[in-house]
Amino acid sequence: MKRLLCILTLCLFSYTALSQSSASGVTKACMNYLEGFYEGDTLKLKASLQPTLHKFGFWKDKGKDDYRQVNHMSFEAALAFAKDVKENKKFPAKDAPKEVTILDIGDTIAAARVTAWWGIDFILLSKRGDKWMIEQVLWEGPLKKEHQGKK
Repeated sequence: MKRLLCILTLCLFSYTALSQSSASGVTKACMNYLEGFYEGDTLKLKASLQPTLHKFGFWKDKGKDDYRQVNHMSFEAALAFAKDVKENKKFPAKDAPKEVTILDIGDTIAAARVTAWWGIDFILLSKRGDKWMIEQVLWEGPLKKEHQGKK
């Protein structure tokens, strides 16, 4: 009985450590995504985006009632956007929101919600080896005050 209890405890400890490691990896990928766009850091984006990235979203222009779908952003377009941010110093305000909420983590897939200066993003990730990578992003903007700080 004592041996069984030790084995169960070891399994629980291993599962908890693995879950914390996965949560940390998902958070890191999402923060690289945010900081990559905020800082114009293409290396952070390359570290977290799959080359097959599929990102698109919806934007509501000021004074309009409806959202319009915004064009797809590829991996290459994401890098070009970040490069433009850096070259033209289009950095967001220092207090711009930068929040990551993990929605769910499986063995090889995860989902997270990111709050950024432009709006909210829902991110799907996959585990590649021991690293979490962003596969798809669906976003909506601009950020509404009621979405800031919500988890």
